[in-house]
Amino acid sequence: MSKVQIEPSKPSPERKPGHGVRDFLKELGPGLITGAADDDPSGISTYSVAGASYGYATLWTALLSFPLMAAIQLMCARLGMVTGRGLASVIRTRYPRWVLWLACLLVIVANVFNIGADLGGMADGMQMISGVPSYVWTPSFAVLIVGLLFWTSYRTMARVFKWLTMVLFAYVVTAFLAHPNWSAVLRATFIPHFEWSKEYLAVLVGILGTTISPYLFFWQAAQEVEEDRDRGKSTVAQRKGSTNEELRIARTDVITGMLLSNVVMYFLILTTAATLHLHGMKNIETAKQAAEALRPLAGQGAYWLFTLGLIGTGMLAVPVLAGSCAYAIGEAGNWRSASLNVKPRLAPKFYAVIGASIVVGLAFDFTGMNAVKMLFWSAILNGLLAPPLVVMVVLLTSDRKVMGARANSSTMKVLGWICALVMTAAAVALLLSMS
Repeated sequence: MSKVQIEPSKPSPERKPGHGVRDFLKELGPGLITGAADDDPSGISTYSVAGASYGYATLWTALLSFPLMAAIQLMCARLGMVTGRGLASVIRTRYPRWVLWLACLLVIVANVFNIGADLGGMADGMQMISGVPSYVWTPSFAVLIVGLLFWTSYRTMARVFKWLTMVLFAYVVTAFLAHPNWSAVLRATFIPHFEWSKEYLAVLVGILGTTISPYLFFWQAAQEVEEDRDRGKSTVAQRKGSTNEELRIARTDVITGMLLSNVVMYFLILTTAATLHLHGMKNIETAKQAAEALRPLAGQGAYWLFTLGLIGTGMLAVPVLAGSCAYAIGEAGNWRSASLNVKPRLAPKFYAVIGASIVVGLAFDFTGMNAVKMLFWSAILNGLLAPPLVVMVVLLTSDRKVMGARANSSTMKVLGWICALVMTAAAVALLLSMS
């Protein structure tokens, strides 16, 4: 899907890049899935809050975040391809144990919270469609996703996930149904707007956190390793190293996935700005409220597209969240079988982490916490926890002892450090505004 098989006995010539649509689609894999999973119910809620609260004023963040998130995810992809290891595994070989487990703790805390938020958001979407209470749908979705992860192969799951990304285009269509003011849209896109207030900074950190999320770093690197395992490269030695053609394919895959993610983000903000904000509905806290408010303003079609997209993206994101928890812990513990390519009976600890992360996330929805409000606040939590992991990714992929001749270029380093600086500054500003 995203790499070319190289015979170990003799060098293989690099194949010429494909020029047709079919060739392009074949090259899409882990990067496309990662980008689509980025627009989970938490992200949808965050972008809806941004559009409803501040209109078109945060559209500029799509232009800012795209090159930054693309650079970080490409670093993670290259790390997995060049070293033959996942992110946590590389951290284990290069840094002290406390650094390794602190990094894993950061991603696990954010992921479990996010899983609960996404399950709650999906259940709310189904309640809106079916009328059946959300507390029935929340455990139903949890069981369905656990079954998918436990009893399907990686190849099948990757194929399903790849096509499930199509659901995201529902939000692009919804934006045009909202009939926005295009001149105001263009101004807000290219002229940044900033406010020093707790509310605006919370939205800004939420946007950055749900766009450049820690769990995606672990998932991206792990999926590049899984692609090699799927081709029979079972050892690190067999997976280590990548050709120029493999790296080119990965670059196309990652940039396409991140572009899709940001296009959807942009149109979600645009839709809610053109409808909810314009009609004075500025206190939207969840995607559920956004969908319900859209119905009288943009029509039944917009309502259905928005709601079905919420459910579909959750089905894509929760497995990624749970899987990245398992990859992080499995790689940190140097487990022999930490892979979705291995059957559960051969990797019981790995799948136990997947099941436990979903169960704990599900428990958040039954502890009296408002699960739907968790969607927005889980994005803010990601925004606060991401900066140290961004720094670690940049350091590892710039280290020639790790990457050899494939270490970051000057451009990649600059983009990586800008990403760390922007996310840190936004998080610090939010904390200061709340003190």
